[in-house]
Amino acid sequence: MLRSEFKQAALAWLEVNVPGFSTVVFDGLVLLWILLFALALHLVLHFVLQRALARFATRRWQRSFLPADLFRRLSYVLQGLVVQSQAVFWLDQSPSLLRLIETVADQWVLLFALLSFFSFLDAFQREAYRRAVPAQFPLRGLVQSIKLVASVLAVLLAISMLIGKSPIILFSGLGALSAVLLLIFKDPILGFVAGIQLSINNMLAVGDWLEMPKYGADGDVMDIALTTVKVRNWDKTITTIPTYALISDSFKNWRGMSDAGGRRIKRSVLLETGCIQFLDVEMLERLKKANLLSSYLEEKMKEIANANSDKPEETPIALNAPRLTNVGTFRAYLSSYLNAHPDIRNDLTQIVRQLEPTSEGLPIEIYAFTNTTDWNEYEDIQSDIFDHVLAILSEFGLRAHEAPTGHDVRALMAERE
Repeated sequence: MLRSEFKQAALAWLEVNVPGFSTVVFDGLVLLWILLFALALHLVLHFVLQRALARFATRRWQRSFLPADLFRRLSYVLQGLVVQSQAVFWLDQSPSLLRLIETVADQWVLLFALLSFFSFLDAFQREAYRRAVPAQFPLRGLVQSIKLVASVLAVLLAISMLIGKSPIILFSGLGALSAVLLLIFKDPILGFVAGIQLSINNMLAVGDWLEMPKYGADGDVMDIALTTVKVRNWDKTITTIPTYALISDSFKNWRGMSDAGGRRIKRSVLLETGCIQFLDVEMLERLKKANLLSSYLEEKMKEIANANSDKPEETPIALNAPRLTNVGTFRAYLSSYLNAHPDIRNDLTQIVRQLEPTSEGLPIEIYAFTNTTDWNEYEDIQSDIFDHVLAILSEFGLRAHEAPTGHDVRALMAERE
């Protein structure tokens, strides 16, 4: 009632002072008032209240959920609502102008409400990652999916406001556009489904070592997003893989190695087959002095003595009696060496085996696990082991196989000359 009387008195006064333009002048003054009021509200919200909230937010979670961008966007929402209410309060006698301001204010409020929701989701994601909650869950992909759905709904709602129709009408028409929408949002849909499968099956998480040669990826997983997975390779390059490719294609996750706390050594040394022979008495006596071989040789010699006890003395020993070979003794030495090594885990698989001979020689493979997964320490341990292996070969009368080099050919030619 008071508002109506005030407006009538103002229009009557303007009609006397500016006859014929009273309504236009009144609308102009109302717009100026709305603008000044919105400006004052903007200054209060952004320069007074925001600083007060910043001082109030002393805890980390409060700073996380009250970021500057979230409060700023919420302030714009409040300003839009105030402008709209002011227009409804003062401009009911100018329906065209009121309709214009309401339309602009509705779009303004809808836009910044959507952006505020995005800021809240970003704050939630930051806090979750800080607490290491989504270690096994693709939270970023889920947040992006929610943003995508919210954006589609906001666009439909904005269109319904512009055309003055109920949003239910637009939603009912989505059935005819479903095929087009599926084509447009194919990658996000596939990525969302793949992210859920990766999470449910615990196949991949941020920080895992991923190896996927098809895409040139070999390094740590940086981010699992809605449509892509970022991998920082060991050469510091970044490889981007479609999220759904992790479901349709195969990849290797080295997380099991990290969880086990040991990294595998699987390497061979090639021996010249011409060096393989039975142990003679001199070599046998010398090898008995090795701490890692003494118990093995004593046990084997007892087995040989028992096996030969029922054979006539004139039996050719080399053909009919069991004897020790230098390569077999070498394998036993390596087993004892690995078992006593302080950096090799004895609770995991440990094998020294002989592989099939090739034209390159006889492979003797070491299969063991270190007690660390650090790359530098792992390489140092592996190098030290094979340094020792190559240096000890001569003690068993063995040699590592090498292809002839240019120096070997020149030396042979010099001898023939």
